[in-house]
Amino acid sequence: MRQLYVVTHPEATHHVDGLVGGWFDSALTTRGRQDAARIADAVKSYGCADGAVLVASDLTRCRETAAPVAAGLGVKARFLPALREKSYGEGEGRPDAWFRERFTPPPAVGERLGHDEGMGAETMENFARRVYTCMGEVLAARQPDTVVVTHGGTATMVVAHWLRLPIDALEYARFRVTPGSISVLQEDDYFHNRTLVSMNETRHLAD
Repeated sequence: MRQLYVVTHPEATHHVDGLVGGWFDSALTTRGRQDAARIADAVKSYGCADGAVLVASDLTRCRETAAPVAAGLGVKARFLPALREKSYGEGEGRPDAWFRERFTPPPAVGERLGHDEGMGAETMENFARRVYTCMGEVLAARQPDTVVVTHGGTATMVVAHWLRLPIDALEYARFRVTPGSISVLQEDDYFHNRTLVSMNETRHLAD
């Protein structure tokens, strides 16, 4: 049985300050750091084995989330820029209101993957291809357990890659997750089917 644990970083300063995340390098809040420790305990409780592969976005909020997970599993995390959130260009680190005045949403029907949102933002297609390429390399070793610490938007790409969804499906398909969540996916050894076991588990977080 091969298992993939997808962790989203918990509360970060850009959340409480009302700023756009993306590649903006925010850190965890005090609550976020407390929740990171709870995440580490929860990953172990789900059955993740010591010595698992641990990869994470290289942004500070994911580094700080990965640290207690790495300590709990007795491993070193690899920090990969390709696991960053979608880039919002000039909008990163800006107030949400400023961003929404300038953001151009994709059409309901038509070109969505290559849509230009303005502000030099990364297209959804480029975002998906970046994460798909990265996860293909991470999973090529076929380790029994892999933990990915990343961002909310990136989690959709990681899960979609595991389920072998074509990038074209990401014109519309999304997996909604919240900060500090854990999603568990499996591949069985007999049929090699890939299963989404649980999504957006947050029972481990502070009240």
